[in-house]
Amino acid sequence: MTGLGSTTRTSATDAPTKLRSDILAGLTAAAVVLPKAMAFATVAGLPVAVGLYTAFVPTLIYGLLSSSRVLSVSSTTTLAILTAAEIGSVVPDGDPARLVATTATLTALVGALLLGARLVKLGFIASFISVPVLTGFKAGIACVILLDQAPKLLGLHPAKQSFFIDLASLVRHLPETSLPTLAVTGATLAVLVGAERLRPHSPVPLVTVAAAIAASWLLGLNAWGVATVGEIPRGLPSVSMPDLTLVQALLPGAMGIALMSFTESIAAGRAFVASGDPPIDANRELVATGAANLGGALLGAMPAGGGASQTGVVRAAGGRTQAASFVTAALALATMLLLSPVLGLLPQATLAAVVIVYSASLIQPAEFRDIFKVRRMEFHWAIVAGIGVLVFGTLQGITVAIVLSLVGLGLQTAHPRISVIARKHGADVLRPLSPEHPDDETFVGLLILRPEGRLYFANAQNVADRIRALIAEHKPRIVALDLSRVPDIEYSALQMLRDGARRTSMTFWLVGLNPDVLNMVRRAGLDQELGPDRLLFNARTAIERYKALLASSAPS
Repeated sequence: MTGLGSTTRTSATDAPTKLRSDILAGLTAAAVVLPKAMAFATVAGLPVAVGLYTAFVPTLIYGLLSSSRVLSVSSTTTLAILTAAEIGSVVPDGDPARLVATTATLTALVGALLLGARLVKLGFIASFISVPVLTGFKAGIACVILLDQAPKLLGLHPAKQSFFIDLASLVRHLPETSLPTLAVTGATLAVLVGAERLRPHSPVPLVTVAAAIAASWLLGLNAWGVATVGEIPRGLPSVSMPDLTLVQALLPGAMGIALMSFTESIAAGRAFVASGDPPIDANRELVATGAANLGGALLGAMPAGGGASQTGVVRAAGGRTQAASFVTAALALATMLLLSPVLGLLPQATLAAVVIVYSASLIQPAEFRDIFKVRRMEFHWAIVAGIGVLVFGTLQGITVAIVLSLVGLGLQTAHPRISVIARKHGADVLRPLSPEHPDDETFVGLLILRPEGRLYFANAQNVADRIRALIAEHKPRIVALDLSRVPDIEYSALQMLRDGARRTSMTFWLVGLNPDVLNMVRRAGLDQELGPDRLLFNARTAIERYKALLASSAPS
């Protein structure tokens, strides 16, 4: 009874402590999230108020439904640039009414796709893009964002076309740089970069934004040619209904944005799971992010997802539950209701600097270096994925990333290892024959081959060719195919085995079949063709069977 009472008192005492920690974490996160959300709205080509709506509605809905205790959901760098590409293709003239309808439709489609993925249990899609390819894709996205924001840093207004054309255009217009805008940019970057190095995850972005607004008001920066955000609607967002006539045009892009939203969310959620937290449920996350986007679509938000940097702020500030996100959402609401007129004085260069500081981290040279050390082919995939974004565009870059991941998977499995198995000298240990162990024992007339990995249509012919080459080299009487390292065998590979057995006068044994592979062999009737005495339990059984055959055929 004493122990129970002690536990009860501890829990009761701990609850207020947790709440205080979450409130502090929510306040700290809001200081970082709100300026970033407004900045990312400008990246998407939308009014800064849309960033506040995105930090309010999706954050609130996700917090109510999620399996993650601390994941912070609003706009992210990747989603902002993908949204910009999609909205720009549908509303190239930036018509305000069309922007509202297009944003609502795109965000609703993203939410519907995520909920639809949950219905068919596609939570596994979180691992659909390989890490090296995702590394390259995000680096490409970062380069696009840096170039997109660079003119705002310099007070330039060049026309936008494609990455390399825009880069050349920026260089040509450099002599037209606005010196007052450049001064604002330099001051903002110096404060943000210095603070990020000295005190990571501090509320410096909010302080910087406040200082920039104060400077804009006191010094009249607008009169000096420094562009500001301009008028922001005060109050709650109005209801925005999706336009069904835009669904066909927006659906392909929405699929890419939904994929990246979920991929980023699940990765960030898993990265910040603390000891004692429940595991991240991928299918529940589909519901939470889907509902967050659907709800956000009706109240003016852009596509949303979980962000690693803002979630890191929540954790670093002591956040333990989604109460921290509720505090952030409440501050976004307070900003919409009370501070909108003040935010209109914010220099565009300050917002662009915030975007650049938090987007540059998407380029991870150390991660590229680590990939290069482990496997150079995957390093090449990362480079190609990044270049794909620059050459083909952000949304098409997703397709490039997915195709690269699938090609990479195919290449990795197209040439499975096939080992000749020998026995260690003086020990009952079977292992692949190699130059490092030249004294390992082989068996004249018996060739034991061990393929590794799934056998299917993409590698069946390569496996057959390799087996034929090894048979030609060793010229055995009996080939024992050890399938103990084969978890699954497809119809194409079964046909390969059947054809190989039919076309040779040698005897084939199948060894070490797991239950699934054995079931496939029986369904195909291959066990009947070979005979039940040619399906053996393991490689040692094959060796003993072969020795017994030699003994029985030896002259008495």
